[in-house]
Amino acid sequence: MSITRTPGQIARARYTTKAYDPARPLTATQVEELLDVLYLSPSSINSQPWHFLIAADAQARARVAEGTQGAYAYNAPKVRGASLVLVLAARREMTDDHIAAVLDQEQADGRFASEEARAQRAQSCAGFVELHRSQLHDARHWMEKQVYLALGGLLFAAGAMGIDATPMEGFDPAVLDNALGLPAQGLGSVVLVALGHRGAGDFNATLPKSRLPRGQVFTWL
Repeated sequence: MSITRTPGQIARARYTTKAYDPARPLTATQVEELLDVLYLSPSSINSQPWHFLIAADAQARARVAEGTQGAYAYNAPKVRGASLVLVLAARREMTDDHIAAVLDQEQADGRFASEEARAQRAQSCAGFVELHRSQLHDARHWMEKQVYLALGGLLFAAGAMGIDATPMEGFDPAVLDNALGLPAQGLGSVVLVALGHRGAGDFNATLPKSRLPRGQVFTWL
């Protein structure tokens, strides 16, 4: 009989892995499951303002490792040693063409019962985009927040699958973006995620979790 872990047990068991075992690659099925989680991630107004770059072999991971030089060299072994590294990137602008493509896909997937329903949806999307473009002036930050929604789902899914993971902001975005040709695509890297199985040098595997007391984190209303 299989034993299913509760969400709390998964959250307590997962942690940020500090070293990987290159001899223990993920299976193709595991990789596809993780990519499905990213693909189906939620985003504000279903804007999907992201692009995910997949480094699944040594050559691809070496390209990503170009962004972990100098002050960020401590992350290079994780990038090179993991089985899979993902670059989570955000659009540099939320363009009208991108929103139109989202609406076209929603229509193709059968989400609109009528042209009126699509028009109402388009109006709602335009309102949110205009809010962040012209009133809050935080459109790029808004899009990056959607990327972090995807990151959270990915990390929890990896934990549920018994896969180790390391989210990394410790890299040079300008160097990495240029190495991967992201500016020409209207994209900018936001965060890296290494995935695989922990190695013998993973000192964090035996350390206890540390969080502030629950009384400082939760308020019952």
